[in-house]
This record gives sequence, structure tokens and C-alpha cells, in this order.
Amino acid sequence: MFTGIIESSGVLKKIQPNGDGKVLTIDTDIDLHGTKIGDSLAVNGACLTVVKLSKNSFDVDMAPETVSRTSFKNLASGAVVNIERALRLSDRLDGHLVSGHIDGTGRITSIIKKSNAVIITIEVPFQLACEMIEKGSVAIDGISLTINRCSDHDFEISIIPHTADITTIGTRKKGDIVNIETDIIGKYIKRFMQNGSTGSKSANFAKESVTMELLANKGFL
Repeated sequence: MFTGIIESSGVLKKIQPNGDGKVLTIDTDIDLHGTKIGDSLAVNGACLTVVKLSKNSFDVDMAPETVSRTSFKNLASGAVVNIERALRLSDRLDGHLVSGHIDGTGRITSIIKKSNAVIITIEVPFQLACEMIEKGSVAIDGISLTINRCSDHDFEISIIPHTADITTIGTRKKGDIVNIETDIIGKYIKRFMQNGSTGSKSANFAKESVTMELLANKGFL
């Protein structure tokens, strides 16, 4: 688990194909002391496993599923990426709970400076948009951000100068593709409210949805 509070940046030094997956070599100035082979690091929000480690760089494996769901298929050597080490249970949770499991990607459609902030609008598929609420949390390239406004096809975030300075979001341009992870708690609530349904017609799930009447009948209200 992660918090979406970016610790440092890294440079994508090398990309090696591994079947339909990839192996990434990343140079970084982050303190890797205590990091071990097999540990997890969030790279642009994607939880990846360290398979090789040196003082100032590390290698991570990317499965085909991760490649297909993220913006990494569009990145080239030399790209700057956000890095966060895994959350310790003793840490303060300054952002929000981030799993590092990317739900999909979005495309930046607008960047507007407003006073000391930058307002960014990101277009996303409906299945991601319907998991967002105004003033809720979302992780963009691993950065924990608050949603200002959302619709069934896009959402808006506000970037303060500090965030722009220490993460890749400050260098993003209109048309760029970014990794999106919606709020994990919201996803579980959505699944619960759908009574476990995945959208399929499986007979294993009851058709009755969660309503105020159902909650009252079951003694919750």
C-alpha cells in the first residue's frame, strides 16, 4: 500500500522487452537503504516489484496486464517518473490509501493557470468516471489529489506549486496520457451497493440491490 505522497523522481534509464511484459531500469536519488529484492515500489503509481538493486538504481518487472493498463507503453528511455516507497503502518497517512494497482489511463484535455494553482482537466472512460466524486481522492501517476469537479467523461484537479515542483504533474502537457487509480474504498462500496455484481449475468449473485428499504429491513436503519 502507498499514500500518493511522492518521495522523489527517477529517470527511466532502460526498457527491455520480456515477452509481452517489460523490465525497467530506473535511476533515482531516493534513499534505497533498507530496500530489498522483492520489495514493492510505486513508479508513476504502479506497484512494481524490485528484481535488481544498486545504490542509485533499481530494476522492476512489468507484467503484460500492467503494460496494457498503464501509460508505460507510451514512455521511452529518459522519461521522468514519480517514485514512492511502500507505506509503513507507523507512518502518517498524508494522502489517501493507494494500492498501486492502476485502473486505467486518462488524457489531459486542458491546463489552465488560476492564481497560484494550475487547473487540469483529464478525460477518462465512463467506468473510471463513475468511481469518482467531487472532493474525493484520486491518484494521478501515483500522486494523491483531490477531485474538484467530475462528470461521466472527465474530472478536474487543482495543482499547487509545491506539487508541480516535486512531481511530474508540473511538466505535463495537453494530450499527455496519465495513470489513474480511483479511490479503493469507493470501489469496495460501489461493489457492495451492486450486491457483488460485476456487471455480468452470473446466477451466483442475487439480483436485489442495496436500497434504503433493504437496509431498514435488515436492521441497519
